[in-house]
Amino acid sequence: MRILVIEDELKVAGFIKRGLKEEGYAVDIASDGEEGHYYATTNDYDLIILDLMLPKMDGLTLCQELRKDNISIPIIILTAKDTVKDKVTGLDTGADDYLTKPFAFEELQARIRALLRKKNHQASTILQAADLTLNTVTHKAARSGREIPLTTKEYSLLEYLMRNADSVVTRTMISEHVWDINFDTFTNVIDVYINYLRNKIDKGHKKKLIHTLRGRGYILKKDRTDTP
Repeated sequence: MRILVIEDELKVAGFIKRGLKEEGYAVDIASDGEEGHYYATTNDYDLIILDLMLPKMDGLTLCQELRKDNISIPIIILTAKDTVKDKVTGLDTGADDYLTKPFAFEELQARIRALLRKKNHQASTILQAADLTLNTVTHKAARSGREIPLTTKEYSLLEYLMRNADSVVTRTMISEHVWDINFDTFTNVIDVYINYLRNKIDKGHKKKLIHTLRGRGYILKKDRTDTP
């Protein structure tokens, strides 16, 4: 999942980015409202974390503009403004959640997970395809009950594939959601990580879950399919 953090305090932005990357998210940072608006309208994000007191364009105005542009990306306002009136205004402007500073990072993570579940119409924290399961809280994967160790990036890629199970995902879609804005699209990194997952998930199983569609991309099938 790819997240945009719009925050002008560099230490706060860096802290959030480090923490989210450790959890497997791809993260871009915008340091003012105008830059945040540009990023949000030109890239495909799963969620936005938005400060209110921003240079060039304040957070409330930015939130209003994004909703006027029919951009429905979930938005969490993260700000030091903590009055009830501030919270009501932020939510009425179009934000999906409101968290005040100082904050516990664990709470921010939980709110992100809740909004992503809602966005993907999933009540459970467990994703499942055939006999493959993925816990989005613990980041643990298992197939036929056997735990599969995953690196942070492998987890991110598998989560994206499972959230889009039975749908074709292109390399461009993967790069936009699993890697950040600095990703070099001319490398074969995506193919390499797909192979890593295949070796961990499908190797030794007669039924394969991850398939390559030549010239189109990849698909993870919910129902197990015989090897061609």
